[in-house]
Amino acid sequence: MIARWNKALAALAACALFAGGLSACGTGASANGDAENITLVVWASQEDQANEDSWLQEMEKAFQEEHPEYNITWKNQVVASADAAGVAKQDPTVAADVYSFASDQLGTLLDAGAIGQVSDPTMAQLEEQTEGSETMLDTVRGEDGNVYGVPLAGNTWFMYYRKSKFTEEDITSLDAMLAKGKVSFPLTNSWYVPAFYMGAGGELFGPDGTDGAAGVQFGGEIGAAVTEYLVNFRNNPNFVLDQNGSGLAGLKDGSVDVVFTGNWDAATVRANLGDDWGVAQLPCFTLNGQQVQMKAFAGSTVYAWNPYSKHPKAADQFAAFLSGTYSQEKHYTMRSVIPSDVKVAATPEVEADAVAQAQIDTIANTSVVQPSISEMNNFWVPCENFGKAIYNGEVTLDNAAEQTERWMASYESLM
Repeated sequence: MIARWNKALAALAACALFAGGLSACGTGASANGDAENITLVVWASQEDQANEDSWLQEMEKAFQEEHPEYNITWKNQVVASADAAGVAKQDPTVAADVYSFASDQLGTLLDAGAIGQVSDPTMAQLEEQTEGSETMLDTVRGEDGNVYGVPLAGNTWFMYYRKSKFTEEDITSLDAMLAKGKVSFPLTNSWYVPAFYMGAGGELFGPDGTDGAAGVQFGGEIGAAVTEYLVNFRNNPNFVLDQNGSGLAGLKDGSVDVVFTGNWDAATVRANLGDDWGVAQLPCFTLNGQQVQMKAFAGSTVYAWNPYSKHPKAADQFAAFLSGTYSQEKHYTMRSVIPSDVKVAATPEVEADAVAQAQIDTIANTSVVQPSISEMNNFWVPCENFGKAIYNGEVTLDNAAEQTERWMASYESLM
């Protein structure tokens, strides 16, 4: 599967030499150099292809203009990035030529043989787009060390707060904010709880998140200390559990001053807080007398190509184009999607966008790449249950170490 790209190109070259032109291979190109007739099936979100003037259609027109060697028939279908891997793995041979997916699904796509390794030109583009910001590149690096797809946008969570409650120094410390205002946190959500353990040095599947045999390493003395911190956090009178949108509602009615969520809630935060809204990367927390940085999971929305495509070169090129600098600029302009491209992120418009900067800063400074290997599927439920046990008082200061080790032991039968 990894070598399918090179094999496909080699087959085309061999066919051209044998028959005197690509048309003999069934590509649709004529011997006199006319454009090659191809059809590309593209999966994208409804929002990106709502009408003929939407982002996807505009990018297809731009790609066609840039590649006169193709005469392309586009077949666009609505498949959200969150659903792409689940659909593609059912039968990769009939999946789209080009599709978007959430980076945490990379392992699933690799296991299904449904994703193609990027070509050398695409890799060169990606290295330029992520120069000085390796996190986005790492979100598309497989367990084998190779790269699959090009990130279109980052995905993580950060902090919104009521500005009138806190100083600029306060917002760097979770404990300082707890002393001054109501802090809402999704303690029973397993996407958020690991931020404390990973910040303290805990690892998921090795240092780069690709070693399934390494398992979950949130235990030991440090892990127990983090659990004790979370018990105290939950018992603090200024702690508020965030679930089912209660944190956002609390911002509006004044019962909450801090929430942790992502760019998808920016409009609601601004509406609920008016001019008093603030946003920032994650704060530190105090562990054994030291300041420890919280670290959120970071991922990306990615465009990739299907190795079963009849037009592998064009599919790879178009996937790279959809996540390229120009496309990300247009995506931000048309849909306010925060770019992952370092050049677009440095434009005046994006630099003036406080939410965009909080996300970019979090990914760069206070995050860990979310593992995409299949073993990660077994991580979520035990972590959620442990967070619930802390919130419900089943985990206490007296049994924190024991309960943390029991949590770690629960993974041994799952991994």
